[in-house]
Parts: sequence; C-alpha cells; structure tokens
Amino acid sequence: MEKFSTVDLLRDIKTVTMAADRQPVAITQHRKARYVLMTYDDFEAMKQKGDPRRAYGPNEAPPELAAMIGPELDRLIQEGSENNG
Repeated sequence: MEKFSTVDLLRDIKTVTMAADRQPVAITQHRKARYVLMTYDDFEAMKQKGDPRRAYGPNEAPPELAAMIGPELDRLIQEGSENNG
C-alpha cells in the first residue's frame, strides 16, 4: 500500500487522489498510518462484503473448516497435557 503524509495530502492532493484511484493509500500522521483514502466504489464494494468472521457453536462449523482446525486443536490439547503432567 502506498503511503502519503498528511503534509503530502495538503501540498499535492492531485497526486494522492490519483494514487487512490489505482488502489487504497495510507495517509500517515507522525509517520504512523492513520487513515485510508480509496475510491467510493472500492468503499461500497468493501461494505457489501461485510465481516466474514463468524463464531460457530459445537457441531456447527462447515466440514472443510472443521477438517482444517480439528487436527491443530488435537495437537494443542496433546501438547498442553504433556506440559501439565
């Protein structure tokens, strides 16, 4: 992601907005990313996707997710029982 300072934004808004036309850009303040500038269309598309995170209860996870997570959970449980005794 390309970065511009708030000073860059104030001095040369055309360059910053042209960069934001290609992809979202970070606006920094005191060398720290503080804001993101993107096209309105990109913003709307992002809003439409929503938050993909979801919590599942017991036996609710899709099979492909359970197959991915199950072995790792088993490993962590085994590792924990070995460390505790």
